[in-house]
Amino acid sequence: MEINELMEKASRFHGHICPGLAIGVLAAKYLLENGFKYSPNEEIVAIVENDTCAIDALQTLLGVTAGKGNLIHHDYGKLNFTFYNRETKKGIRLSVKNQKFEKKKMTKLEMIQKILKTKPTDFFIINEVEYNPPGPAQIEESVPCDICSEPTMSSRLMFYEGNSICIPCYKAQRK
Repeated sequence: MEINELMEKASRFHGHICPGLAIGVLAAKYLLENGFKYSPNEEIVAIVENDTCAIDALQTLLGVTAGKGNLIHHDYGKLNFTFYNRETKKGIRLSVKNQKFEKKKMTKLEMIQKILKTKPTDFFIINEVEYNPPGPAQIEESVPCDICSEPTMSSRLMFYEGNSICIPCYKAQRK
């Protein structure tokens, strides 16, 4: 797919076009051209270190989602993305280089076009990483919290004063 087609597809999901979305499109394009395919299940795992618009492009174009457990968010505030391909056993990390846009103030559209026209190797620091993805998503039993009775994933229950309780109830008890 051409980069403008990828941008169009991502913007339909995201709702608008913006520089952040363009960054995600550029990252996805690089992956799609380098052995990664759209992930209908959990073939690709993405670990993202930000909560920017770029993530919506990755979800749309690569098929990584929190619901499937193959999109993992670490809120470090960095434009870094690590991807694992479970089929090829390959890991790759893309980290945005310190971008310096022209001194004159660029419009949003000019910035988007500049990002989309940049070669991924000029925009990102790209490194292969050791293949060490997190495990596949686990489906676990839901157990009612002893305080609020809301079903809670068993691995997320806290044990406090003889009760099995959800995290919000645990935090309320500890105040």
